[in-house]
Amino acid sequence: MKLSLKEINADNWEKCIALSVSDHQKGFVADNAYSLLQSKFFEDQYPLAIYHGEDMVGFIMYGIDAETSRMEMCRLMIDQKYQGRGFGKEATQLLLEQLTHIYGNIELFTSAEPENVSAIGLYERLGFEKTGEVMWGEVVLKKEL
Repeated sequence: MKLSLKEINADNWEKCIALSVSDHQKGFVADNAYSLLQSKFFEDQYPLAIYHGEDMVGFIMYGIDAETSRMEMCRLMIDQKYQGRGFGKEATQLLLEQLTHIYGNIELFTSAEPENVSAIGLYERLGFEKTGEVMWGEVVLKKEL
């Protein structure tokens, strides 16, 4: 069964904020409730739910960063019950395809805490490259779409 990315709306937002990562990962990604609020108060932020069939398994958000004017994948989280199944990789690939379809050839940025070696490894396997920048205390990576 393939994953899909769906809009977060009045019918599913509560499922989204109930998703969580394990305790040792909490410092790596903002809480989904915070991200949803951020998307309501800042322009050009697009939160999406990650579904495996009918089950919401994660959250991904992209948008244009107000400080840098760069297109960024600013959130990616897979609920702790669904980790280790390749959902993060597949969801990111879906987002890359969607962004290419909408925006064409662009630069997409993301970032991760330096200690989050699994996320950095995932991004590098998907073709992101470290830029050498550190912003917000995070390693910045870039991919040409």
